[in-house]
Parts: sequence; structure tokens; C-alpha cells
Amino acid sequence: MAKRARVRAPELVGKGGWINTGGEELSLEKLRGRVVIVDFWTFCCVNCLHVLDELRELEEKHRDTVVIIGVHSPKFVHEAEHQAVVDAVERYEVHHPVLDDPELATWKQYAVRAWPTLVVIDPEGYVVAQHAGEGHAHAIEKLVDELETEHAAKGTLRRGDGPYVPPEPEATDLRFPGKAVVLPSGTFLVSDSTRHQLVELAADGETVLRRVGTGERGFSPESFSEPQGLALLPDGRVVVADTVNHALRTYDPATGDVETIAGTGRQWWQGSPTSGPALEVDLSSPWDVAYFDGLVWIAMAGVHQLWTYDPEAGTVEVAAGTTNEGLVDGPAAEAWFAQPSGLAATADRLWIADSETSALRWIDRERVVHTAVGTGLFDFGHRDGEAEQALLQHPLGVTALPDGSVAVSDTYNHALRRYDPASGEVTTLATDLREPSDAVLVDGDIVVVESARHRLTRLRLPEDAVRVEAVAHRTQRAATEVAPGALRLDVVFQAPAGQKLDTRYGPSTRLLVSSTPPELLASGEGAGTDLSRSLELNPAVPEGVLHVSAMAASCDDDPSNEYPACHVHQQDWGVPVRLTAGGDARLALVLAGLDVNVA
Repeated sequence: MAKRARVRAPELVGKGGWINTGGEELSLEKLRGRVVIVDFWTFCCVNCLHVLDELRELEEKHRDTVVIIGVHSPKFVHEAEHQAVVDAVERYEVHHPVLDDPELATWKQYAVRAWPTLVVIDPEGYVVAQHAGEGHAHAIEKLVDELETEHAAKGTLRRGDGPYVPPEPEATDLRFPGKAVVLPSGTFLVSDSTRHQLVELAADGETVLRRVGTGERGFSPESFSEPQGLALLPDGRVVVADTVNHALRTYDPATGDVETIAGTGRQWWQGSPTSGPALEVDLSSPWDVAYFDGLVWIAMAGVHQLWTYDPEAGTVEVAAGTTNEGLVDGPAAEAWFAQPSGLAATADRLWIADSETSALRWIDRERVVHTAVGTGLFDFGHRDGEAEQALLQHPLGVTALPDGSVAVSDTYNHALRRYDPASGEVTTLATDLREPSDAVLVDGDIVVVESARHRLTRLRLPEDAVRVEAVAHRTQRAATEVAPGALRLDVVFQAPAGQKLDTRYGPSTRLLVSSTPPELLASGEGAGTDLSRSLELNPAVPEGVLHVSAMAASCDDDPSNEYPACHVHQQDWGVPVRLTAGGDARLALVLAGLDVNVA
């Protein structure tokens, strides 16, 4: 077995305290003898949710030797609220202890640069690996097997029950509902996301008429996995974004039948097909759907794109977005999105709630993308007025109103906002909602899905706006100080044991670099296959963000195997940087392994 670097793991500290431990304060000393996997996550981040799902099988298989610890490290102000973290832990069925770290204390101690990041600590309390992004479960599984063998032989492995204590269940008709649609009968169909069901409610929005699905996570005609978006088709069926199954389903209210119409149940990865027969193409966390221009449009949150499903041809294809995360307008093929999570169609445009950029955007029939409200990944808040300076905070829903304006479910501001294209003004319609995630119109009223209050709330559309004191925020991650001029970018990747970068069919790595503002990079931007690159930073630009996207495919290292099993590892970083004389001349981003220059 290869000798590993020995780096003592910093203690786990967080002002918000522990969740899922029954009130017990945990420490690395108490966990000594177990393999500890620390998952740095934040609940707005779809990639973090992917990792939660990747870890479920490993967590169950090694439950007597492995302890997963979630360290919740917020991006948005709302995510620093303790109750919001408690809600998210239940909403996403996190079945391990979680440390609420609102001030990013542990994040800083571990020098984390991205959500999600996984750190593996051996039974003696040493960091042995770090993994950023998705696709690492198989590598961690191999490492866990090695650590179990090694420390069982040394006598330093301790088996037994873990520290997880589940919370007491609460009895509510809905549990963190996601989206809603009004059926022709006048009843509501709601995606009851945490309970993996669809629920039909009477016109009062309260009385349960029918539940669709077993309530257990699964991918069958009787089950869903965290369903979200709903859209009514002309034939009366409802398209369902079955988010964690990475699929589209239809539900027929007349017969109760559920059918899969798109997706394979597998998550889309770079290099997979982006068009073709709908049941043969992988999808990635479809979050909302809308019927627009004869097609079902899909907010593909997991890859920061819009896709379409053609009901006549039975095909899917990418319609907008490059998979790069950010806010870039223009022709659909060149636009950037960041977790599009809400859609609403009108006669001439499709409105988009682009959650991670806290933006309201739209695409026209010529497939050109525009931004109405929002500036990018790092600025958010609650500010009304002219759209150019207005702010939202992680909106998840958008609803077209009869007068041509739109209502925005401004989720992390707990508010319903309104944007009027005619005046270019943003106002607030209602506050004191709890994580509104969608809204629908009924007889001149607006019915809001209050996700964190587990209910539908009916409001009269007000004639006058609510007056709200303006607040503006930036993400609290500290900027990395780098020297102006030459900067060496190294993406660290070490293939898992028994695997290698397989170059038989060409390069198996990819690196894409850009910046905000674009003037920050004097040279070094663009795509390539080398995971290291020399950048030149413009000394005239004092600060900005480096956008780095990396991918590596590792395959079984067995020359006799003609078809080795391969795995894709990928991550996008947005690294705030400040140009400072004497700053670092090297920026290392760990995709998998450890940076040997500091270990």
C-alpha cells in the first residue's frame, strides 16, 4: 500500500452547533477509530445535493466503520439561519450528523475553495484525501476499503453504531412541497418533494384528495424521488420533473397512470449525448418544466442549461446554455445559467428563475437569452426599484401575471416580488412567506407554495407594493490574495487506487478558464486538456473572480480488460481573487487527492 501524507485534521467547530446528534456535541476525538468523511455543503447547491445522493450507498454499506459529517457552509445570508439548515437537513433526507458553520470557521481551517468538497480522515485523525465536486463516490469507496484493512491490522479501527440520531417526524399533509399546477377540474396538483409524492388538493388548497406514489424514494410507476416541477400538457396530462431520478414523467389525472417519457434514471455527465430519443439520453436534476412554443422546456439545474422535450418526436435536446455556471446573455448556445429552477411561459417568451445568480431572465422565440434582474453569482439581496439595480436572493419560481408582468418566488428573501417589463421596475408584493418556491393564479388571487411552512397560501394580488428596507449582500467567502502578472493554476488530480487516466481514445482531462470581469485575465483563458496552466493577471484590475471548470475521467488500470470501468470527476470553481503585491503566484485547486506542495 502506498505511503500517504500525514496531515492532522483540524477540529470541527461551528457557531450553529450540531444537528442529527440528539443534542450531543461531537469532536474528532470522539470519532477516533472511525473513518470520517467530512462533506462541506450548502443547501442551495445542486452539486452538493448530487453528492448527498452519491454517498447514500457508501453510508449504508460502511455504517459500522464510516461516519459522514456534513459541515454546512453557507453561500447566501438565508443559509446562515440555523432553522433553515435544520429544514434543509430534513428536506434532503440527510441521515448523518451535520455541523452548522454559519461563519465558515471549519471551511477556512480546511482551506476549502468550493461546494461540494469531501475530506477523508483516517481512524487516527489524519487527512488522507480531499475531493472537490461530483463523481468521487467510487474513489472514496476504494479508499475506505484500504483504510479499513490497514487500521484493522493496526488495531486502530473501531466498529459500532454511529452518532446519527434522527429527528422526530412531524405530521403535516405536505412536507417541503416544491411546485404546483392548477388542474382543469380546479383542484391543485402539488409536488410533495420530501415525501416523494404528488398530492392532489381540493380547490380550498388544503383538503387532500389523492396521493400519487408510495412515499418511498424510487424509480417505478409507483414511485418518485424528490419531484419538483409540474406543467400541464394540452391533452390534460401533467409533466413531472422527477428531479433526483433525473427523469421526466407524466401523470394522467383521469386514469392515475404514471409514465416515464424522458431520462434513463442516470445523471448526465460531460461527454454524454445531449440529444436523441428521450428515453435513451441521461438528464441532470430537472427542476422545473413549462410548455412553450409546442415543446416542454426543462430547467436542467444540474448542468446549468435549458433543454427541450418534443412530445411529437419523443426526443430531447439542449436548447440553451454551455454547462458553464454564471450569467451571460446572448444567443442560446453561448449563454450561461446557474441552476435554473423556475419557468413560466407567455405567448412570446419563457421566463426563467436563475437561482444561483439570483436573477430573473427570459428567452425569446429566436432563442436569445436576456436578463431582467440580477448581476451574477456573488451579489444578492432585497432591493426594489429600477431593474438594473434591483436584487433578489436565490429565487426558485416565476409566474406570469395577466397584465404582462411576472411574480417571482424570491425564495431566500421569503417574499413574492414583481417585475414589470413595461416600466422596468421591481416591487415587493408580499413578505413573511417561508421559502416560497412557486405560485399559481386562481380567480385573480395568487396561491403560493410556502415550502418551509408545508402549505399553499392564498393571497389577493395587491394593488400597492409592500415597502421593504433595501439590503444588499455579497458572498462572505474571503478573496484569495494573488500576485498580479504570472499565476500558475494547478488542478490537482490523483486517480483512485487501481485506476489511471486512460488516454487510449484521446485526452481524458479538460480544463476551462474564464474570469469576471473578462479583463482580469490578460492571457490563459479558454479550454484545454492540461490540468495545469499559466495565467497572466491584469494588474489594472484589482479584484475579480476566476471561473475554473475541470473534468478528469479515470478508468480501471488493467491492460487485459478491453472495456475497463471508467468514472468521471468534475467540478466548477468560482474563486474570488484580489491582486496584491506579495500575493501567491500559484493557485492550487484539488479535484481529487492532496496537494503535495502543501501536504
